[in-house]
Amino acid sequence: MNSISPNLNVMIRACEKVSKVIIRDFGELENLQVLKKGPKDFVTKTDKRVEEILIEELTKSKKNYSFITEETGIINNSEKDIFWIIDPIDGTTNFLHGIPHFAISIALKFKDEIRSGVIFDPIKNEIFYAEKNMGSFYNNQRIRVSKKNELEECLFATNHQGAKFSELNLRYSGCAALDLAYVGAGRLDGFFHNNINIWDIAAGAIIIQEAGGKVNDLNYFEINNIDIRAASNNIYPKMLEKLKNF
Repeated sequence: MNSISPNLNVMIRACEKVSKVIIRDFGELENLQVLKKGPKDFVTKTDKRVEEILIEELTKSKKNYSFITEETGIINNSEKDIFWIIDPIDGTTNFLHGIPHFAISIALKFKDEIRSGVIFDPIKNEIFYAEKNMGSFYNNQRIRVSKKNELEECLFATNHQGAKFSELNLRYSGCAALDLAYVGAGRLDGFFHNNINIWDIAAGAIIIQEAGGKVNDLNYFEINNIDIRAASNNIYPKMLEKLKNF
């Protein structure tokens, strides 16, 4: 593995540990107890257990850091400027329906800046990570955003609302974290989404930026209802032109 900070190393190790729980439960979907969390949104015992393990593992390393998590919410510890941002399973609906497209997402925030991020796909054993000013990586190999110049050649990811609106070539995968990671790796050319949560995008945003891409100015003090636009530098202004009314 390339040289990484102790914090990023802890994030990666925590993802690797909980991946065993996720893989086991994904193979036993019929035994999961599912609770309704909201319209078209479910939380499973796995989701809760994975978050608990991630909090435990990260706290072992940095007991004073605070947390912003999907399931628990805000946990304030003595370091109130430093937060771990956790989505235990982004793509819960995919997980629940046996679709192998979901990921663990962890970011580290200092004040209003994301310092590092990890997105781990446990089924495909693909890990994407980045640190500020250190570049982005996929399975220890440096990655960069795509070099395409024409919108017609590009593939974008969004949610169901964006898919109804845009004239762009689109995919809706149900996992924003992996969509963003794929933009960073050059598999996708852009991503846009309105009213999304910080735990869905924090890790992906720094992965794209460190891979040479562009992300709109985000307020990392906001937790919910965030609008994000992200793409390669070549495509970003052209994508925005198509999204003026979105």
